[in-house]
Amino acid sequence: MPRKSQKAKLILSQEKKEQLQQIADARKEPLREVQRANILLRYAEDMAIVDIEKMVHVSRPTIYKWIDKALGMGIDEGLKDKYHRAKEPVITEEAKAWVINLACTKPTEHGYAAEMWTRSALAKHARKQGPEAGHACLRKAAKATIQRILDAHPIRPHKVAYYLEKRDPAFDRKMEEILCVYKEVNLQHEAGQVPAVITLSVDEKPGVQAIQNIAPDIMPGKHSRILRDYEYKRLGTLSILAGLDLHDGHVIAQVHDRHRSSEFISLLKEIDAYYPSEATIRIILDNHSAHISRETTKYLATRPGRFVYVHTPTHGSWLNLVETLFAKMARTFLKRIRVNSKQELKQRILLGIQEINDAPVVHRWKNFDLAEAL
Repeated sequence: MPRKSQKAKLILSQEKKEQLQQIADARKEPLREVQRANILLRYAEDMAIVDIEKMVHVSRPTIYKWIDKALGMGIDEGLKDKYHRAKEPVITEEAKAWVINLACTKPTEHGYAAEMWTRSALAKHARKQGPEAGHACLRKAAKATIQRILDAHPIRPHKVAYYLEKRDPAFDRKMEEILCVYKEVNLQHEAGQVPAVITLSVDEKPGVQAIQNIAPDIMPGKHSRILRDYEYKRLGTLSILAGLDLHDGHVIAQVHDRHRSSEFISLLKEIDAYYPSEATIRIILDNHSAHISRETTKYLATRPGRFVYVHTPTHGSWLNLVETLFAKMARTFLKRIRVNSKQELKQRILLGIQEINDAPVVHRWKNFDLAEAL
């Protein structure tokens, strides 16, 4: 049998019992007050301290603390914490500002090899250099301390987000010109008009890798998915040159080992042969050297008025709708492709393009508020 406490008994009036029971049963009161109410109620009922400890799930010293407070200062005082003034922060505002300023620099500026800070590296540098900079409170700064300082702003020097700088002074004008072309094509499509000017989006997808398996794939059977050996062999790369018809979704494409003026001229010749001779062909394309080389210009001169160029801005090739076609290829027949030769890769790419042409999809630009947003 548990030994009874030698402390004085706690005598509760009926009113106080009801008050404590109400707090003990409450769901919205702070947990600490619910625990204290239970401690005082059970002690007043002569429950042994060890049983109260098991019931309330707090330590024995804590139980004694709140019993002593209730015996010495009354029930109300036994439930509440005394007011105490918060401690002055150890890390000063000036030291925090110094850490934030440090996080806005690169480690290389301070003689380190790393390109980006980690929180551990920031903490180590703060412990070493902070006191010398007049912030002795940083002498024992831990990684968690640095994290709290950074979270308050917030600054994340260990993260990188990429952006694209507009280096073309005529970026807005060129972008608006392309968006106007897309809008014109959309209106023609909605009206069911036969366009006098045929618009194609042209670009290349270089570096498509021909990769060969070292061991054969194991198809699903005992396993739920395809098993593939980690080792592989690179056989080289190919480039896809493609023209996307913005009116009907038809694709004219070629696959070459390289992307030079001669390959681009070959694509232009195929485009020229595909469309009626009296039509003007408007091509949206980027500023690749093969598109404007002397050889290409010489060929264009043999077909006066046949081709009209609309250039995307420098570093603005994402405005070219053919990029959505290349993304579709990457998600479909090029995804995790394995071949035994570059020739097989070429054949499968051309087969994939034929499959696209069997069920063509018209690619449209929908965000015509882009110019205003930028």
